[in-house]
Amino acid sequence: MTSTVGLFAHVDAGKTTFAEQLLFLTNRIDQPGRVDHQNTYLDHHPVERDRGITVFSEQALLQTRKRMYQLIDTPGHVDFSAEMERMIHVIDYGIIIISAVEGIQGHTETVWQLMKKQGKPVFFFINKLDREGANKENVIKEIEKDFTSSILDAMEFFQTDYLTEKTMEKIAEHDDLLLEHYLDGNMDEQLWKTKMAEMIQTGTIFPYFYGSALQNVGIDAVLQALDTWTNTAWNDSDPFTGTVYKIRHDKNSRRLTFLKAIQGQLAVRDQLNGEKINELRVYDGDKFQVVDKVAAGQLFAVVGNSSLSIGDTAGNGAKSPSYSMIPTMRVKAEYAENENDREILQLFELLDAEDPSLKVEWNSELKEIHFHILGVIQLEVLKQIITERFNKSVEFTPPEILYKETINHTVTGYGHFEPLRHYAEVHLQLEPGRRGTGITFENRCHVDDLPLNYQRLVQQHIFERTHTGILTGSPLTDIHISLINGRAHEKHTSGGDFREAAYRALRQGLEQAEKKLLEPFYEVKIKVESHLVGRVMADIEKANGRLEIPVTEGETALITGKVPVSTFRDYPVTFASFTKGKGSLQMRYAGYDECHNPDEVAERIAYEKNRDPIYRSSSVFCSKGESYSVPWQEAKEHMHANTEMKTESQSFK
Repeated sequence: MTSTVGLFAHVDAGKTTFAEQLLFLTNRIDQPGRVDHQNTYLDHHPVERDRGITVFSEQALLQTRKRMYQLIDTPGHVDFSAEMERMIHVIDYGIIIISAVEGIQGHTETVWQLMKKQGKPVFFFINKLDREGANKENVIKEIEKDFTSSILDAMEFFQTDYLTEKTMEKIAEHDDLLLEHYLDGNMDEQLWKTKMAEMIQTGTIFPYFYGSALQNVGIDAVLQALDTWTNTAWNDSDPFTGTVYKIRHDKNSRRLTFLKAIQGQLAVRDQLNGEKINELRVYDGDKFQVVDKVAAGQLFAVVGNSSLSIGDTAGNGAKSPSYSMIPTMRVKAEYAENENDREILQLFELLDAEDPSLKVEWNSELKEIHFHILGVIQLEVLKQIITERFNKSVEFTPPEILYKETINHTVTGYGHFEPLRHYAEVHLQLEPGRRGTGITFENRCHVDDLPLNYQRLVQQHIFERTHTGILTGSPLTDIHISLINGRAHEKHTSGGDFREAAYRALRQGLEQAEKKLLEPFYEVKIKVESHLVGRVMADIEKANGRLEIPVTEGETALITGKVPVSTFRDYPVTFASFTKGKGSLQMRYAGYDECHNPDEVAERIAYEKNRDPIYRSSSVFCSKGESYSVPWQEAKEHMHANTEMKTESQSFK
């Protein structure tokens, strides 16, 4: 059976070098490449070799004595963490590489939290033990403190091939039967080894290894562990289901849709999402093999399919994944006046298909292209890619923070759209949602009030675009929307009417609500010498952060808290300057929370809600063949459907 193994690490922890050694030890390459020599197998894109970092997730095939593995090398820089997260959804096992010199860093912690959220089995490899300042024991303590105490020394196991009492005791903590055997002195070696493998496969315990990827020390033990402890079973007899994890375009500009086959089989000339498959590819580095068929567990690419996007799940109605790594900044593309707007937009839309976190938008009123980013390094890479790939010169405005809007209390919004020969009415209840839940929807409208096909149409319009608030025109989030009533006309309701009514109901509800502006935050962990604690705390407070009580550890102190991205994103430069490299600073994206300066932000953005070309809070009615507008304050009294709130027993779900 084929297993997919992902490599993850903070930038410069040695992940790509680790991948090279795995490829070398399994005879996939004759000699391991080096990042500084620009000759590594998986970092083959020019921008990666120029910068010495992984930007794109690439895959390779490994064949050991026991089975085939699909290895994915992922980006380690925080600016490309959206790409990294997409890979977590398709791996079966993850290997997190941690530098023995720097220890756990910000991106490492992000990776662990995402792995934990997805329930993925994890191996740890403590790297760079050949470097001055390496401290394996400190890293082990950090893993136990910050990640999990359920770790075991895998190197010890493979050196001796038997379980020590310490290891058995740790395993027994997670299994009542084993604990009973342990207390009774029952040391059936095979039983304990079988149980240990099961616990590793289910993410109950986590093996750790140590060595040097550069010196090829400890890597062979990881390969032994994969053969010993991984066991991915696939069902290739049920109907095909696959998850799209990557979109690329080949040298001939043909679209490549990369999928992980979750179950079943897929062959050339089969239908995938309504399109006939003409070519299937299995990639290994920058090379590929054309195949006639793929089966559950395999990573593969479909050539030419245009209907699937990253995150989509094809076949059998399986649920598509949701992602946590969300860009916090927005920029505008700037290009020469003689460039064709449509041509530039098309190349950005192509990049958007390959990285949907960009969320490319065309502002038709201002004739501007806007998109989202995670950091300034991502911008530099985008500029280089656009130059090399499309032979275009594009500049970018300085990044602006991406704000979001929500509401504080429940309201009911009313929307009516009835120009001549059109008719639709929608009543929506808007409730504050839990932080981080985004927009959710519930249908509480009875079919006696509005036919089911129109109810579904309202739901479709709620999710067809990112809706914006009225404080700053920023995206709405954390709102639970319920359809509670509506009206259609047998003759006059036509396409687009319910879009107009739903948008107006949403906007009318927002006008009534107490609104709240949200901004992105970092979760920070800062280690400094004790005499610098006051300076760091003052800096965080000045940045409008929220501090926990510092924890003293000998001559150093640990300071944790949450700080707005807007006030703290440039702090690493300041921190490195006054600590002279002796402190450590970890910043991890921590989601959105209440904005610290909403009035200032609103004044700077200067959004004019009444000039928004997409949204109107007023409703349109018709009388004696003439349409007329009713302002939002008076809309409720003009509605045709019952505006009284129904009880849950009366509602239809």
